[in-house]
Amino acid sequence: MGKLYVVGTPIGNLGDFSPRAVNTLEECDFIAAEDTRVTLKILNHFGIKKQMVSYFEHNRTEQGEKILARLLSGETCALVTDAGMPAISDPGEDLVRLCHENGVPVESVPGPCAFSTALAISGMPSGRFTFEGFLSVTKNSRREHLLSLKDEKRTMIFYEAPHKLGATLKDMYDNFGDRNIAIVREITKIHEEVIRTTFSEAVRLYGEGGLKGEIVLIIEGKKEEEKEVTLEDAVKIALAKIDEGFSKNESAKFAAKQTGVKKGDIYSQLTEV
Repeated sequence: MGKLYVVGTPIGNLGDFSPRAVNTLEECDFIAAEDTRVTLKILNHFGIKKQMVSYFEHNRTEQGEKILARLLSGETCALVTDAGMPAISDPGEDLVRLCHENGVPVESVPGPCAFSTALAISGMPSGRFTFEGFLSVTKNSRREHLLSLKDEKRTMIFYEAPHKLGATLKDMYDNFGDRNIAIVREITKIHEEVIRTTFSEAVRLYGEGGLKGEIVLIIEGKKEEEKEVTLEDAVKIALAKIDEGFSKNESAKFAAKQTGVKKGDIYSQLTEV
């Protein structure tokens, strides 16, 4: 039985490729690459000579079975994508699942990942988030995707290509309203940049294009709507305090501090009860 190694590759800076990742590519029997031309540049940079097979969106079903057969025969394979961790918004997800279903061991050789790196440097809330990948190019699917997230309270993360950024910003502005966002581009490269702004300003500046490079959008989740506290609500709080043995004056004072409603208005209502 062979093994599949899921190897993270640099998202811009080749200095981010780990020694363990280099060693894995040197020692595996073959490499499954999204684009062999891109991976060849990495191999040449590190002086690695290794057989490669192409594995990408449009051949993943047929090629996945061929790779699996080699793994079952005892060979080892390193799965790489053009940049970042394989199987994250990437057809490598299917190959990993295929291996698990057939009892082939899968081992991680972690490396750079664009969405988590972008979130880390964005300054946006990171305690809870949802990674949404790329929006569909199909209008209806795109609309349904955005509508499903309209009330999402967690920070949202999307990938986007520069030539589609303007349309995406407009669609998101229409769906989410004017929220805070961070546009993170060219991560680990010379022109790495974090643009913290709002949808309205982003549409004004970049609605017709203008930004280059690979882009990650970090979007503020929907804020909790503050419920307006009424005089009736404040009176209920005061009545509860009276039931605990406090005077009307003390109860009105407590309710006023809790709600922001004027103490005199609360007290007036209590005297009428």
